[in-house]
Amino acid sequence: MGIKQLSRLIADQAPNAMKQCEFKNYFSRTVAIDASMALYQFLIAIRQGDGSQMMNEAGEITSHLLGTFYRTIRMLEAGIKPVYVFDGKPPVMKSGELKKRKEARTKAENQIAEAKEKGDEETVNKFSRRIVKVLPEHNEEAKKLLKLMGVPVITAPCEAEAQATALVRAKKVFAVASEDMDCLTFDCHCLLRNLMAPESKKLPVLEYSSEKLLKELDMTRDSFIDMCILLGCDYCDSIKGIGPKKAFELIKKHKNIETIIKNIDTEKYIVPEDWPYKEARRLFLEPEIMNCDEIELKWTNPDKQGMVDFLVKEKGFDETRVLNGYAKLEKCKKKGNQGRIDTFFKTLSVTKTTTKKKEEPKGKKRKAETSKPKPPAKQLKKDTKNKKSTKKETKTTKKTPKKETSSPKKVSDFEPEQKNRKD
Repeated sequence: MGIKQLSRLIADQAPNAMKQCEFKNYFSRTVAIDASMALYQFLIAIRQGDGSQMMNEAGEITSHLLGTFYRTIRMLEAGIKPVYVFDGKPPVMKSGELKKRKEARTKAENQIAEAKEKGDEETVNKFSRRIVKVLPEHNEEAKKLLKLMGVPVITAPCEAEAQATALVRAKKVFAVASEDMDCLTFDCHCLLRNLMAPESKKLPVLEYSSEKLLKELDMTRDSFIDMCILLGCDYCDSIKGIGPKKAFELIKKHKNIETIIKNIDTEKYIVPEDWPYKEARRLFLEPEIMNCDEIELKWTNPDKQGMVDFLVKEKGFDETRVLNGYAKLEKCKKKGNQGRIDTFFKTLSVTKTTTKKKEEPKGKKRKAETSKPKPPAKQLKKDTKNKKSTKKETKTTKKTPKKETSSPKKVSDFEPEQKNRKD
């Protein structure tokens, strides 16, 4: 879920913290993909004609594998180097949010059953998307496919968004691709939304920067985290009656939750009993992540036979399409990455400054070596006298009779002269 209505608040209060870009703008960039979010998108978007999820003959869901296969190829063809980061164990504080999601799915299942009895297909399709859940087997199958494709896979100890954000901060990757806005609460310097959206939707990629966001909002990171808790996060409930506008106003005035609780009307704005906002704050400031220095990202050669065995023989994919996909992966691997022009100019300026520093002492030596000894004073006087006399002679010899004026020659008049030239 991320942070409720944070994108709307940013649009209203800090529009310069977000910019719209094209998919192709991220060529030669390494991007950490929030894998669970990507799989969830594939399970919702990739469906059969009747609205049901894509399945093979054995009745196994394959939407997540189709999406992973083709979207990864599309990114590699565009010069983007994806790294998929999967969730580990959920934090204990997230259990309340997971319970709510389970209750919402149960409610949706009951509504689907009622709609089926009435023959209301539209309602069935609507609520069937609400019961979608990324299962552990979906994650494991996606990991297996990505490894066969030669794409790096990381399993975070806890939240994938926190681990992916840490990779950005460690400069291992350029950005995080996720729809969860809590990446910004983890202090992600570059968050990309819509990067994994279906190509048919033609949505622009939305690029957010946590640094620009804090500057635009004129907030510290601590104040921003408290505002996100007030908006509503996965770790705890929020104060009832406080919406995005009110949360922004209260944080701007009081800076933190403790001072807000002291100054608000607690009868109008109901604070949850035993509200664990301090623990939620700590999870954003000190998330459970792996040391990024120990993470090595490697893109390996795709395994042709392994892909055929898994996708075609086990999952019932069309072999021709799988082989075509493999050929594209091979082409991307051979082509390599084209350097970005901005990094080219950076390296160029660095090399220029270093070469100048190196050449300066050499130039001084060369001047010293090539400089001739000055002649004696007597010799200089003689040379100046000789130069004056030669100048007078040239002046007398240059006098020539005036040429007769004639009409300019045509191009044809110059042709014989040019033919007879031997030089």
